[in-house]
Amino acid sequence: MRIQVNGVHYHVETAGEGSAFLLLHGFTGSAATWRTFLPSWSRRFRVIAIDCLGHGQSDAPPDPARYSTEHAVRDLAAMLDQLHVGQAHLLGYSMGGRLALSFAMMLPERVRSLILESSSPGLRTEEERTERRRSDEALAARIEREGIEKFVDYWENIPMFHTMRRLPEEVRAAIREQRLASTAQGLAGNLRGMGTGAQPSWWERLDELTMPVQLIVGELDEKFTAIGRYMSELIPDCRLVEVQDAGHAVHVEQADFFDTIVMDFLTSIDQERMA
Repeated sequence: MRIQVNGVHYHVETAGEGSAFLLLHGFTGSAATWRTFLPSWSRRFRVIAIDCLGHGQSDAPPDPARYSTEHAVRDLAAMLDQLHVGQAHLLGYSMGGRLALSFAMMLPERVRSLILESSSPGLRTEEERTERRRSDEALAARIEREGIEKFVDYWENIPMFHTMRRLPEEVRAAIREQRLASTAQGLAGNLRGMGTGAQPSWWERLDELTMPVQLIVGELDEKFTAIGRYMSELIPDCRLVEVQDAGHAVHVEQADFFDTIVMDFLTSIDQERMA
């Protein structure tokens, strides 16, 4: 379905009944990221998967400012309002994790629990954020200059995704199809408006999170494993799972175990709520 909020349209997919479970994909992904898990998750939850702005079938406005984290959080809240959801469990991967964390920081009363896969609270210093904005701008210009297909060729081969080369050809082809479904304008806008250098830094406020938090990282993704360990020390109610033989995209590289981690966590939340 398409939902209009704050002057833009989002593509939204829903399945199941029960407590709302909002899913946010990573950069270059779409709602299709989560389709493997819908048969499992929709048995217990009302699953809501979206194409983030500039991705998939959602709108790709030309103004980079429209992609800002603040705008994105307001859009998500408005979407949940239209779907008559007051509070939801949130799961975000990479870019989607940064958005999910921002939503939880800005609207904590609307988050039942938070699952972050291979994500971060942003960059600690203004110097780091300035440098990252420069690199994100260069990458955005590259996408606009070379087009989506050449960019996807490049993106598939960055070091962060090297462990995904072990995946079966049909799995890698499906991921590539997702990436090619976005537009150059949409991805460039995301980098400029909601890239790691542009988003708020939440490092100093992680101790304010009051909902249960699950962090999932792949042990072969050394950067985000280190970030996850630091985060777990700062978040009051936090569980960290380091998944063996997985890199950045745990949900693809160890899909069955990822399903188990997510369902065990959410089931424990429901049991605690009933106790």
